[in-house]
Amino acid sequence: MARISIITPSFNQGMYIEETIQSVLAQDYPDIEYWVFDGGSTDNTLEILKRYKDRLFSQSEKDSGQTAAIAKGFQKATGDIFYWLNSDDTLLPGTISRVMEVFETRPEIALAYGQAHYIDETGQIIGRYPAEPFNFERLAMFDFIPQPSAFFRRKAFEDIGGLDQSLSYGMDYDLWIRITKHYPAYYLPVCLSTYRLHSASKTVDMSQAISNSKEILEIAYRHYNWAPANRVYGYWYLFIEDRIRKLSGKKVKPMAIALALSVAAIHYLIMNKGIRSADIRAVSLPYIKKIATNWNDLYKTY
Repeated sequence: MARISIITPSFNQGMYIEETIQSVLAQDYPDIEYWVFDGGSTDNTLEILKRYKDRLFSQSEKDSGQTAAIAKGFQKATGDIFYWLNSDDTLLPGTISRVMEVFETRPEIALAYGQAHYIDETGQIIGRYPAEPFNFERLAMFDFIPQPSAFFRRKAFEDIGGLDQSLSYGMDYDLWIRITKHYPAYYLPVCLSTYRLHSASKTVDMSQAISNSKEILEIAYRHYNWAPANRVYGYWYLFIEDRIRKLSGKKVKPMAIALALSVAAIHYLIMNKGIRSADIRAVSLPYIKKIATNWNDLYKTY
């Protein structure tokens, strides 16, 4: 029976981390190695970890951020399958057994992923991550792989060099691309986890959302030699809307859309040296509607 190593990076998430821990410890798979790497929390996180010291491994010390903590965890891990669960997300019951069965019966698969529920601060379901069957080209435009519902083989992780620790936001997206360049992926059309959205989330805070969008665009461009139109527009829309809001004290959506379309078009043509056929194929009525309504639904990778 294969072992799965689960890593939880944490920093001052005492409000949520016990629920995260319990969701792992309640799994019915018999061989789980669980590590929590805390970045020196000053809230009640360490007290919570002490309560579970006999059921998991933990370490608390200052680090250089989430990516470094996850990478450190995988260096210590001994499992055949790797997975990380952020300290505000949770696993749904039976997830690990379901996923490990996929890896056992499909030895060619290096990455397995499923769907995820969005939840709010109170744990209420507020939506569903737009996961979908795997398509490598489409992954350039949309990160349809929800991180808390994605699992991968240790060998594939090590073969492609592990996490890129220079990344702060898109390290998971970068990892999915690099793994699936070389190995098959498998999609389970069922919810495996919950993904919490709250005010402290990297992808909810506006300044971090802008940085996230920029980093994701750079990752796609580096791996595909292509800057997808939705990625370019998504970054410039957030950037321009934020500047308008700061200058005027209010949101002016029509102006932000018009300016973002103009600026993004110029940058898109420069980066791609023309128009890519994949961007033309991606245009649809829902795609166009989201430009004028809620672009975040189209580009976000949380």
